[in-house]
Amino acid sequence: MTTAYLSLGSNIGEREAQLRQALARIGRHAQIRSVSSFYETEPVEFTEQAWFLNCAAGLETDETPEEFMKSLLQIEQEMGRKRSQNKGPRTIDIDILLFGDQVISTPSLTVPHPPMANRRFVLEPLAEIAPDVRHPMLNKTIRELLEDLPPGQKVRRVETRAKAE
Repeated sequence: MTTAYLSLGSNIGEREAQLRQALARIGRHAQIRSVSSFYETEPVEFTEQAWFLNCAAGLETDETPEEFMKSLLQIEQEMGRKRSQNKGPRTIDIDILLFGDQVISTPSLTVPHPPMANRRFVLEPLAEIAPDVRHPMLNKTIRELLEDLPPGQKVRRVETRAKAE
């Protein structure tokens, strides 16, 4: 079993319900060990869209990183994810942030998630559940990465310790 960490986000429709549904579906492929609070976050890069609801999840899986990514993409598709605009609105977005201490760079998967160290909407929920986990390339803890971020993107906790259904 490998410990992995995910980032989940939604900004279309019933955001909270979609995060909870995604967590329940992920639970069919892995043992979810922890889920952060839900955070409302302003969009980055493409900013002309609704705010997101985000969370992080820690889990254990016996799938390979590629198999697990395929499972997550299937969940996104089943939940109505349309990839019509890069960084645009979405019903659900699920990213593998860390997969054990593995460093993976293939055409279909890059782990650690490349921009995670610069995104408050990823690091704040992740620091809540895994503050002392180390980024395998940057050799800093999640807490240290969060503390290193400059002020900027608005992130606010809206619900404490979300639970998978």
